[in-house]
Order: sequence, then structure tokens, then C-alpha cells
Amino acid sequence: MSEPKPPTPTPGDTYKGWLFKWTNYIKGYQRRWFVLSNGLLSYYRTQAEMGHTCRGTINLATANIAVEDSCNFVISNGGAQTYHLKANSEVERQRWITALELAKAKAVRMQAESDDSGDDCPAVPPTSGQGGGCRNSNSEVQSTLRTLNSKVEDLTTCNDLIVKHGSALQRSLSELEGIRVGGDMGDKIRQVTERATLFRITSNAMINACRDFLSLAQSHSKRWQKALQVERDQRIRLEETLEQLAKQHNHLERAFRGATVLPSSFSNPALGNKGGVPGKGDASDEDDDNEFFDAMEDPAEFITVPADPKYHRSGSNVSGISNETGMDDQSVNFDELSLASNPESPQSLELEPVRQRRTRIPDKPNYYLNLWSIMKNCIGKELSKIPMPVNFNEPLSMLQRLSEDLEYYELLDKAAKCQSSLEQMCYVAAFTVSSYSTTVHRTGKPFNPLLGETFELDRLKECGYRSLCEQVSHHPPAAAHHAMSEKGWTLRQEITLASKFRGKYLSIMPLGSIQCLFDKSNNHYSWKKVTTTVHNIIVGKLWIDQSGEIDVVNHKTGDRCHLKFAPYSYFSRDVPRKVTGVVTDKDGKAHYVLSGTWDEKMEFSRVMQSSKGENGTEGKQRTVYQTLKAKEIWKKNPLPEGAENMYFFSSLALTLNEPEEGVAPTDSRKRPDQRLMEDGRWDEANAEKQRLEEKQRTTRREREREAVKAVSPSEEGAHQDNYQALWFEKLDDPASGETLHVYKGGYWEAKEQGSWDMCADIF
Repeated sequence: MSEPKPPTPTPGDTYKGWLFKWTNYIKGYQRRWFVLSNGLLSYYRTQAEMGHTCRGTINLATANIAVEDSCNFVISNGGAQTYHLKANSEVERQRWITALELAKAKAVRMQAESDDSGDDCPAVPPTSGQGGGCRNSNSEVQSTLRTLNSKVEDLTTCNDLIVKHGSALQRSLSELEGIRVGGDMGDKIRQVTERATLFRITSNAMINACRDFLSLAQSHSKRWQKALQVERDQRIRLEETLEQLAKQHNHLERAFRGATVLPSSFSNPALGNKGGVPGKGDASDEDDDNEFFDAMEDPAEFITVPADPKYHRSGSNVSGISNETGMDDQSVNFDELSLASNPESPQSLELEPVRQRRTRIPDKPNYYLNLWSIMKNCIGKELSKIPMPVNFNEPLSMLQRLSEDLEYYELLDKAAKCQSSLEQMCYVAAFTVSSYSTTVHRTGKPFNPLLGETFELDRLKECGYRSLCEQVSHHPPAAAHHAMSEKGWTLRQEITLASKFRGKYLSIMPLGSIQCLFDKSNNHYSWKKVTTTVHNIIVGKLWIDQSGEIDVVNHKTGDRCHLKFAPYSYFSRDVPRKVTGVVTDKDGKAHYVLSGTWDEKMEFSRVMQSSKGENGTEGKQRTVYQTLKAKEIWKKNPLPEGAENMYFFSSLALTLNEPEEGVAPTDSRKRPDQRLMEDGRWDEANAEKQRLEEKQRTTRREREREAVKAVSPSEEGAHQDNYQALWFEKLDDPASGETLHVYKGGYWEAKEQGSWDMCADIF
């Protein structure tokens, strides 16, 4: 049913209309009737409820109004209340924004006239005998304000008179200098005397008015200071109350978990202090209808059972099995031996390290800083725009974290030797999972790279590969990565991080794709990353979870591997951090099943036969795969000794920030704030971090001004920050149909020549 078009809001009007309000992840956005009146925004489920039931109210005087996109906007008063709202159209959203801004301005003015009376009012609701005290105090303050305004007007009048009489006196003095001694001397002297007298009288009036104003201001300054202190104390009490509620919530979760009978495989020491997964909406929103939901266990999409013993015979017997078993022309034994062992070539065994890499960094200082005290005012904001001290960082940049994906490069070395594209897919899928193994204990935030910052990882002589990362965009932050191996594979990726802080948890959504190309087979794979969530921001031990689904696609053959990262749930009977996957060909026929955890190991098993099984929960029919015995394809390397004191860095991560000769001047190893943090000089690191960020902002403003000068009048308004990456260029990939930054060459040649003249001074 169409709604009448609301009028254009004007100051003082009551504004009403329908909006969609976010409630929770179960119900999403729900239609609510909103009323804006007297600086208060209230809402109801229906118009009929206006007479008896208000579902919520927010005071606009202290609220922040932010526009998210064409139809969505957010109203928050600092954390206690946050409304995520959506209008039907951009025009309607703009009407509401205009009405809200007008109402907020009026509410702020009204509050300025009345808020100072709060220091004389009792902290508890007044009784009948106390009711007049606050009103009398309010009248007294109003009277004082009127007196102060009157004194300010007197000062303004005196100032005007002083200017007027002072100018006249100056003119008289100038005339006096120019006259001759004669009969008119007496007249001129009298005139100057009169003007000097007027000026003295006006000056005395000005002095007296200033004295009165100063005396009055001083007499009330203590009261104003007391009122300000009361507001500060109230805010501290509210913050302490919120933190206490979070602790009680955490305690109830642990108590509930302890009272729930779970299988032995569920008890994991690393997850002992974990909290639940909150939703997007308000914690106490009435729209929840007092119903609370935990993460439900998602039923498995397939079941694996041991294959019939006949499939374990020799390869000569197996080759005659019908196509119904899902076999190809290759024998089972050949594939199993090839996929499970796939020994390194003699060339790789002969590779010797050319230098001794470091195995330790300075221990992390024990500086306590409450994370909640920093992030309580950042709810709903983009992580890259939150000014964070280095206390919550780790001494690595995001470019170095991207390079850590190569820790298990041997999986791609083995994949390059595979004869079968399906075998190769198993190794590529295991490689995608292995890149998350370093994150399980890494709760520190990497440094946001500066625009133009680079990082090289040259392991050509030790491991047969070298890689280069560059920060190619600042807003949104985007990094390009290119790695090349002598074993016949190339890895490239462009990642843009989108992140949101929702109070109790932080979600990091990597956007962009990763591509892997093999020289020998020309197989071209691509996939995307899953969502990373940091839990227990307010209270408790921070912990990391990875959740979502990944489709690894071979664009040449049509092979596909669907990986599923199961989110953590209190009620799941599976092991935490579980990952499952199925490798299928272009026709959808399953050939391999992968299973394991993203923080420990992955196994594979060959599918011999598949069939549709019984219906699972919600009526979904699950596939039953008959498989051979599972074999390990990847296992996480143990952390070095003392890793808990070194930010839980892996052996590779410990070497990433090690100083090296010959790297570009823009390399992350040369970033001063990061180096100071690694050395334990955090106060100096914070100061240096602020200097670098301000320098980057200044450089960007200069670049934008140059862009404005260069644009023609016909293109006015079309100029942007046209930064061009130094080592990467944006190209369209015909295989995947995506546009990404691709390495254009020249870096390693410049390193050999020691010529870095083209590099900007970013540090």
C-alpha cells in the first residue's frame, strides 16, 4: 500500500513516517513507525501503538547521524543505543536526514540552555518534597544566563563607543598639530578635552562591564566545573556498567557451557574462554521478542564411509571397474602414491640457505592497555579508519602478512608436478587452507601499509621463489601481491580489506581474488578468502575464527573444489575449526574428499562411489561417498620455542622484518614505527606512527591539488586522487573475468642495479 508523501521538514515540525529498522540476524530489517518530536526520535511497531507502547527512544542532542549508502543510515548516541535504519528511496532517506539534523540542532540549543542545572538536582528521582529544588535551580541558572547575556551586550556597546570616540579623539589631535597659535586655540583645546573626557568615560564603563562579567563568571565557574564533573562521572559509571554486563554475559555463557553435555572431542583448551557470536542489532532490542539463538550446527552436506574392500586391490584389477564407481583411466594405487608422497625433486634437496635467518625477536613488552577503552567509540566504523595505538599491533605490516601465505609453498611445488588436474586441485585446496594456520593465535593487528609501501620476500636460493607486495590504494586500502617460483607456478592476488567493529566482535572481510597459474599444464586457478572474526573485544581472551565457503576453480578444465569453513558453535559435535571439501570435475562428479582443520592439518581420500543418502535435518538429502583410507596432505609446522612471547610468530614470520641490504627504500622493513615497536619502544613508535600518517595525508592533499590543476574546465568535478602503482598495473583477466593489479616487471632488475630513483619518499 502506498504511503502519502511526507512534507519537506521545517524546524520545529513533528516528522513521522515508516522506516525499516534492523532487529537481528534472524528477522533482519522490520518495518517500524517512527516519530520525530522535540528532539526525540521514537518508534512503534504500528501507528496504533503510539497511544500506549513506545518501543524505543533516542535523544538527538547527543546522537551521531551517519549515512551508509543511498538508503541506509545509522543513528547512535555513543554505544548505548544504535539504530540501523533503511528508507524506501534515496529521496525519502534525505528527507529524514534533513529532519533529523534540524531537530538535532534545535535539541542542542535547548540543552545548552538547561543542562547546567543538573548539578543541583539529586541523582535519584526527587520525592514530593524535593521536586521544587531542581526547578528553582533551573530558574536560577536561567536568570544567571540572562544576566551574562546582558553583560555581553553591554561590553559590545562599550566597544562600539570606544571605537567611535577614539577615532574622533584621534582626528582632534591631528587637527591640533596642524593649527597655528592664535585665537582659535582655545576652541580646539576645549574640543580635544571634551573628546578625551568622553573616551575616558567610555573606557571606564568598558572596564566596569568587564569587571562585572568576570566577577559573575568566576562566581559560577565552580558550579559549571561541578556539572562537568558530574557528566564525566556518569559516563564512567555507564562504561563500567556496560563492561560489568559483558562480564556477566561471559560468565553465563561459561556456566551454560559447563552445564551442557558435549562430546569429548568438543573440549578444546584453546576454546575454553570463547564467547558466543553476537548479532548486528541492539543487544536489548524489543524486536527480539525475548528469544535468543546461538549458532546452529549446520548439518554436513555429505557423509563419507569406507569403500568396499574390492577397491583396495591392485591397480590391474581396479582398472576394469565400471564408470559408475567414479573412476577415471588412472589406477587407484598410482594416484594414491602420487598424491600422498610426491617426493621432492633432487634439485629441491640440493637447495642450501645462503644466509642464517634469525630465530628470535625481542619479547613483547607487558604494557597493559584496555582495548575497550579505545574501541568503545568506534562501533560500526571501518577498521582502517580507527586510530589505533601500536599496543594492539604486531610488528609486521599487512604486506608481510600477505607474504606469509607462502609459508607452505611446498604444496604448490608438489602441485606443479602433478599429472592429473584433479590431483593438482587437492594440493591447491590444501594450500588455500594452510594460509589460515598462522592466524589461530595472532590477535594483533598488522600495520596498515602506507600508499606506495612495498615488501619483497626473496627466497629464490633457499626455496626457489620470490615475491613482491605493493600497497596500490589507500581508500579503500588495497594490496597487490605477485610470487613466482622456479618450480613452475605463479601466485598473484589483490586483497582489499573491509572490516566492521560491532562491539563484542570484529569482522574482517577480505575482498578480491587469489590466482595461481602453472606453467607446465597452463591450469589457471582462482579463489577468494573467507571472513575472519575476532571475538571477545570487550572482555575475555581474544580469539580468532574463520568461517565461510571457498570455491577453488580451475578455469581451464572446469574442475572445482568447494571448501567449507565451519563457524564455531557451542552445540556443534564436530571438532573446532573444521574444514571440509569435495573435488569435482566439470560434470560435477566427485573424485576426492578433503577434511581437517585450518589450524592443524588436512587429509584427503579418494572417492570410489557416491550415492544419495537419507534426508538430514531440514529435509536436505546428503550425499554418501565411499572413500579409500584418508591420508595426510598438509600438516602445520610447530611454532618456534618461546613463540608466546614473540606475538605467536611462525618461523617464517620471525624473519619477515629482519633488516636486509639492497631492498627498496619503500620496503616495510624500513618503516620506522614498525621497527621501534619490534624493539619494544612503543611510546616512540606511537609518535612516529602519527607522524607517518600525517605525512601521508599531506602528500595525498598535494596530489589532489595537482590533479585539480591538471584537469580541464570541461572535466571540472571529475578529478580524483589518480595515484598510479609503481610495480603493478590494472589489467583484465580473460580467464576469470576479473580486473586486478598484475605485476608489470622491473623491480628485481632495479634491485640488481641498485637504482631506486623512481621510488617516493614515504617514510
